[in-house]
Amino acid sequence: MADTDVTAETTDLLQQMIRNACVNDGQVASGGEVRSVDLLEQYLGTSGLEVEKYEPQPGRGSLVARIEGTDPTAPSLLLMGHTDVVPVNPDGWTQDPFSGDLIDGFVWGRGAVDMLNITASQAVAFKHLADSGFKPKGTLIYLAVADEEALGTWGAKWLIEHERDAVYADYVITESGGYQMPTADGVKLPVLTAEKGTFWSKLKIRGTPGHGSQPFRTDNALVTAAEVVRRISAYQPDGMIHEVWRQFVEGMAYPEEITKAFLDPDGLRDALSELPLGMSRLVHACTHTTFAPTVMHAGTKTNVIPDLVELEIDIRTLPGQDGASARAMLEEALGDLADRVEIESNDDPATESAIDTPLWDSLSRVTSKLVKDSALVPFLMVGGTDNRFFRRAGSVGYGFALFSRRLAFEDYATMFHGNDERVDQESLGLSEVLWEAVARDLLE
Repeated sequence: MADTDVTAETTDLLQQMIRNACVNDGQVASGGEVRSVDLLEQYLGTSGLEVEKYEPQPGRGSLVARIEGTDPTAPSLLLMGHTDVVPVNPDGWTQDPFSGDLIDGFVWGRGAVDMLNITASQAVAFKHLADSGFKPKGTLIYLAVADEEALGTWGAKWLIEHERDAVYADYVITESGGYQMPTADGVKLPVLTAEKGTFWSKLKIRGTPGHGSQPFRTDNALVTAAEVVRRISAYQPDGMIHEVWRQFVEGMAYPEEITKAFLDPDGLRDALSELPLGMSRLVHACTHTTFAPTVMHAGTKTNVIPDLVELEIDIRTLPGQDGASARAMLEEALGDLADRVEIESNDDPATESAIDTPLWDSLSRVTSKLVKDSALVPFLMVGGTDNRFFRRAGSVGYGFALFSRRLAFEDYATMFHGNDERVDQESLGLSEVLWEAVARDLLE
């Protein structure tokens, strides 16, 4: 179990990072992650560690610290957390989203579970390992990276392309996983061994301008766009049972009728209707290509019929799917309006790591001691993480941490990019212990 002093130390660092409010809205000038980079540099510097900072754009800073291994042939491990957070509407929150307040053992604030909790606990573990005189055979690297919330352009992507030697490792752990899922066969701990791809698309719908006072028989691009949005929202692609999902379901040892429903693409729809909200969303996303209209720009003035609408669609693809199949599904959703729509897409396919690896074995050994009667199960990350850049560079990348039973999965699932984001101190302590233990188990 975590030491109370270490838990308090992790809590304090997390609170400071939340208060730095490194909000990434997708614009190059947003983020300001250098604020948390400076904080972490000051924190880690007290251990005499050498840290490197990289700032490819003003304010978009990332930090790298290393404990060099004694054997250059031994495997290396990267603990990676991002420092940016998504925007927030405070009107939906019970507490100030950037207060970092500690209430009843929970730290509140944007980034508390996505993923400043992991970034902070990894930093504390890294510092404590350094202070202890840790001399591993394999190199241990800590990376606090910018811009994860906007495709990693100025963070992990840039670092792999321009500073690969500084950050590359054989094994990588980043968000998220590790929430406790009780079953009749003991506690299951999901490890995110794969993640969906992104096929983010910008749609342009054109019409003919006119005067707003004479709307009869006009070619109003906004009206057409409304029907485009309706069709995309209503589109229901077929379910797909891929190998990671099969491994998860079989590993969970569900009752036979649930296992059968979860592994039957035709039976999934009925099963989803019976699940709690957070779980139903996750199961659906794990087994379907998803389409979410998220942004619309239209019109110039109240009395002008708009002649151009731009829509942004968040499309997430499953393992084994390519951009061509995603494009075909989008056109199928549009139907006879497909010819009215110009489509520009960013194709970033799904990535996956094997489970028969030394890192999986190390996580299994460590977690079996930290969580009684537990076992690991592979799982699919339905969002995107920086792991994809490292997997493509040759690393084995997992998403994992450790969460206590105080954080119910239903709450955990709905807090990502949602309201009232918070994490309990027990989870912070468990994660810190995990990082130290895995580093020693894998690298010594």
